[in-house]
Amino acid sequence: MSGGGTQKSLRKALGAIKDTTTVSLAKVNSDYKELDIAIVKATNHVERPAKEKYMRAIFAAVSATRPRADVAYCIHALARRLSKTHNWAVALKTLIVIHRALREVDPTFQEELINYGRSRNHMLNLAHFKDDSSPNAWDYSAWVRTYALFLEERLECFRVLKYDVETDRA
Repeated sequence: MSGGGTQKSLRKALGAIKDTTTVSLAKVNSDYKELDIAIVKATNHVERPAKEKYMRAIFAAVSATRPRADVAYCIHALARRLSKTHNWAVALKTLIVIHRALREVDPTFQEELINYGRSRNHMLNLAHFKDDSSPNAWDYSAWVRTYALFLEERLECFRVLKYDVETDRA
């Protein structure tokens, strides 16, 4: 019966190896090294909240003071992270990064995110996302799908209304 614990430990170790490998590759192959590293570290496989310093690095990369190409690259990197993962913690953390950026960064980020989604068939469409590594992961997957749908609907409201309904909630 201890096979489940061994499998869970192995899965966590593999997640850590994937994250370490991705960070190493970013250091060698990326024009946006610091941003790629911040994204991987903010959305790693560890089941804990992301460190604020990585979140701030991502928010700085998508601010209005940055070139639009930098913002587009960041959105692309987040979308890639979201589309390639089968781990609920990575998907949830990526969605949290996006949600916090929508709340804490200027509206140009929302516009860029909408444009990216329109040209690439909605990056937040996680209708088929599932992490079947454990019964809890299966439940978390349902929550990830619902959270992604909420963010997608929020973006759609912003696109149609040209107004963010959460801005007046302070």
